[in-house]
Amino acid sequence: MTVRAVADTIQPVFETTLGKLYHADCMDLLPTIASNSIDLIFADPPFNLGKEYGNRVNDNRPDEEYLSWCKKWIDECIRILVPGGSFFLYNLPKWNISLGSYLGENGLTFRHWITIDIKFGLPIPGRLYPSHYSLLYYTKGTKPKTFLRPRVPIPVCRHCGGEIKDYGGHRDKLNKEGLNLTDVWNDIPPVRHKSTKNRQGNELSLKLLQRVLTIASVEGDVVFDPFGGGGSTYEAAEKMNRFWIGSEIQDCDPIVKRLKRMQKPLALFSPENI
Repeated sequence: MTVRAVADTIQPVFETTLGKLYHADCMDLLPTIASNSIDLIFADPPFNLGKEYGNRVNDNRPDEEYLSWCKKWIDECIRILVPGGSFFLYNLPKWNISLGSYLGENGLTFRHWITIDIKFGLPIPGRLYPSHYSLLYYTKGTKPKTFLRPRVPIPVCRHCGGEIKDYGGHRDKLNKEGLNLTDVWNDIPPVRHKSTKNRQGNELSLKLLQRVLTIASVEGDVVFDPFGGGGSTYEAAEKMNRFWIGSEIQDCDPIVKRLKRMQKPLALFSPENI
C-alpha cells in the first residue's frame, strides 16, 4: 500500500516509503486530496498570537477573520476524513471553544477535550495563570473506527522515587500495566532547548504525537497534518508504520533534515512513549 490520496497537480518536496511532504499552503493542497481517504488528522495551526512565522503566514488577524480561515481548512479536513476517522485539533482554549462547536455542527462527534499541561508557561497580567493547551478529539460520525485506551506508568516522586498516591489502600488492585490514560496529560515534555529542537519556532513533543496515533490509528492507516511545523507528526508516523501526508507553507528544510536523519534503520516505537 502507498499514499495515493493526493492528485498529481502538486509535487512533493520530499518522500519516504510511507509519506509525502508538500511545500505548500494547506488550502492549496487540501482540494487535491480525495474525499474519505484520510484515517486521522492532526492539526496544530498558528494560534494568532502575532508571532513571526515568515512572510507567508499572517499570525495577527482580527478574531473573526482567524476563525473564518480556520473553518475553511476544517471544512476540507472533514471532507477528506474517512467515516469513523479521527480529528485532533491543538490550539488555545480561546479558539477551540468556537472551533469545537463548529466541528460538532458539521458532522463530527465530540469525544474529548484533552488538557495538555504547559510546563514553564508565562503569566498574563489581569488573568489567571494560563497553564494548558487544548487538544480537541472528534470523530466523523458517532463511532470511531479505531480507538485504543493506553495505560500510563504509575506516577512516582521525581526526588525520592516513591509513588505519589496511596490509591485508598487498594494499590494491589491496580493493573500491572499502569493507569488508564485520562483527558489531562501532564507528562508531555516541552520542546524548548535548541539541542532538541528541529527548527527555531515552536515544536510539538514527539511523545504527544505518538500518543495520538496510538489512540486513534493502526499500522497502515493514513495520517494527515496540514501544518508541518517541526515535523513531529511525520516522524511519529514513520516510527509507527503509518502512511502520512503533510504540508508546510514556510521552510521545509528542518522537516526534511529531521526525516533524513531517521531513515533506515528507524528507531523503534516503544509503548512507553505514550
